[in-house]
Amino acid sequence: MAYQTINPATGELLASYPELSDSDLELAIANADQAYRDWRLRSIDERAKIVFKAADILLERKQEYAQYLTLEMGKLIGEAYAEVDITAGILQYYAKHAKAYLAPKALAESPNAKVLIEPIGVVLGIEPWNFPYYQVARVAGPQLMAGNVLLLKHAENVPQSALALARLFEEAGAPTGVYTNLFVSIDQIGRVIEDQRVRGVTVTGSERAGAAVAERAGRALKKVVAEMGGSDPLIVLADAPLEATLDSALFGRMFNAGQCCVASKRIIVVGQERGQHFLAGFVKRMGSFTAGDPMNPSTTLAPLSSEKALNLLLDQIDQAQKAGAKIVVGGNRIDRPGYFLEPTILSGINENNPIYTQELFGPVAAFYVVDNEAQAIELANATPFGLGASIFTADIEHGQNLAAKIETGMVFINQPVWTGPELPFGGIKNSGFGRELSERGFYEFVNEKLVNVAPPGAYPWGPVALS
Repeated sequence: MAYQTINPATGELLASYPELSDSDLELAIANADQAYRDWRLRSIDERAKIVFKAADILLERKQEYAQYLTLEMGKLIGEAYAEVDITAGILQYYAKHAKAYLAPKALAESPNAKVLIEPIGVVLGIEPWNFPYYQVARVAGPQLMAGNVLLLKHAENVPQSALALARLFEEAGAPTGVYTNLFVSIDQIGRVIEDQRVRGVTVTGSERAGAAVAERAGRALKKVVAEMGGSDPLIVLADAPLEATLDSALFGRMFNAGQCCVASKRIIVVGQERGQHFLAGFVKRMGSFTAGDPMNPSTTLAPLSSEKALNLLLDQIDQAQKAGAKIVVGGNRIDRPGYFLEPTILSGINENNPIYTQELFGPVAAFYVVDNEAQAIELANATPFGLGASIFTADIEHGQNLAAKIETGMVFINQPVWTGPELPFGGIKNSGFGRELSERGFYEFVNEKLVNVAPPGAYPWGPVALS
């Protein structure tokens, strides 16, 4: 596979990078395995010093790191700055909280026993292009602080961002092998998954990629965390404040040019008349974007990450229209260099339409109006995905009651789904399994080792009292 920087705003090929040879890959794995033996024994404070330093470097050189994101995947420069900020915040969070997370856990019902939190070894991360730093930090922050080491295979279209992260940890003082970037082929990454020196795998990507990685890792008895996208519903109840909810729906659908796993991809409005008013306001807002150079702060519509991504969306729009959907606004490639798509709203979608169960990964919203809340919940759950969902209502308690009926890993009330270091992130169904971020994400790749103590001469089994 080709690791290349292609500017999505122009289509220009800027740089290419070779894959590792098999011998260099073997050296990388061996170095990681050797580094783990030292890294796991370092104090939490020593590890935290390096992870804190990485966060400091990111913030000190925010402009440099942000520009890689905009150059390689077309992210608006303001959103690129925001990604650098949250990446630094995740690293700081785990450096700050690791000591508490790693403390031995007492068992209240067995006072002679405790659980030790220990690392397991080399962890392989396979990460996507849409948030090149944030996605990696969700793995690197907790796993490096736990005492694991990381091999990182990044997406082929963000090689400069991948190299920037490798330099970041090196400059922060991480020893060789603690964080290793891999430019490798699909065949090579399969062999890495199976290598017995690698003890866990985390993957964020498509259903196909996640299933393939999980299958291969499962055959090798490796722990896997998989985040495989979503088709998040945003439900607008009859009492939700109209203008504020419209603003939130726009942000939820269009942040990162809509290329976000937890983007609000399906807008579901309760009430026919209210649906008409909401659609009119949503059309107006979706038509307000200005395409241009994403490095320019005045640009509000970024390009898609690649021509492949653009063509996939255009094909989905075409198939949806052929199956009876109506293009309310947009639907076309913008006539300018780069991979720009008009912000698009599709309506009139029934269960026989292909996009009824597909993920729309870009600036395309599926718009639905239903008669009542029961229909809204049924429609929200009528998807193979189960990542996130949003409910907008003036009655928070009622919103919480409805949240319990939605089949997702996350529900946000009166906000689009978003993220923070302290919030566990993950889904169910075809959106994957496992959690990242917060204390929950910290424990995915650790050994929770039971240590049970009995006095000399104790019975060979059963509880005992220590004097």
